[in-house]
Amino acid sequence: MTSEANAKAKETEGGGLKDSLRVIVHALILAVFVRVFLYQPFNIPSGSMIPTLLVGDFLFVSKFSYGYSKYSFPWSPNLFSGRILSSEPKRGDVVVFKLPRDNSTDYIKRLIGLPGDKIQMINGSLHINGKAVERRRIADFEMSEESGRQSRVPRYIESLPGGVSYETLDLIQGSEADNTDVFQVPAGHYFMMGDNRDNSTDSRFMGFRGVGYVPQENLIGRAVILFFSIDESASLFAPWRWPFEIRYRRLINLIH
Repeated sequence: MTSEANAKAKETEGGGLKDSLRVIVHALILAVFVRVFLYQPFNIPSGSMIPTLLVGDFLFVSKFSYGYSKYSFPWSPNLFSGRILSSEPKRGDVVVFKLPRDNSTDYIKRLIGLPGDKIQMINGSLHINGKAVERRRIADFEMSEESGRQSRVPRYIESLPGGVSYETLDLIQGSEADNTDVFQVPAGHYFMMGDNRDNSTDSRFMGFRGVGYVPQENLIGRAVILFFSIDESASLFAPWRWPFEIRYRRLINLIH
């Protein structure tokens, strides 16, 4: 091969490498933009939202649904206060937010109370502004315990004012959280509850061990798509079992 041909070959090779690097850089920039401004992936580490969300679920959260606050961005930079491009959340939304007591831990719950609402639990029944929310018993939910034993848990369909319906569990009838005082949601705050009512630290619990009322600024986004799910017992060191531990029926589902 002549020196001229070698030069052209090296030039072509160098151009190909530059093009590949340019594609990678553009892809990374796009991924960061989507992650910061549009959709953020989350996984479910606890059972507080069973049966709607299970441990091992992976979902996308819409970052633009409620606008942006400093908590919308990595490391919560103190660039501005309040929210920009703000949009009001709706009762019944499944919301990811920063825990008010530390402003750093991500929580996911269902939005039950809007500013000004009066919320109370009476004998396991949710009351909003003095009226009982429609609650209908359906087939029991089968839950696997850590020992491997299967148990059956009472399951209900709850229908909020406005038409949003979802399933809830009642693990312990007559528990502390089944009967509460009246909570009046302050302006600029929201009342959050888990669908697994007796296994959820939420707005029914105040103080340093609870959630309390969630400020609007703490909202990160609305959970919209469940894109992947794998059994919580799956092990990173047993990849040959993964195909049998994926919950195929839960792949690519809208979250309600």
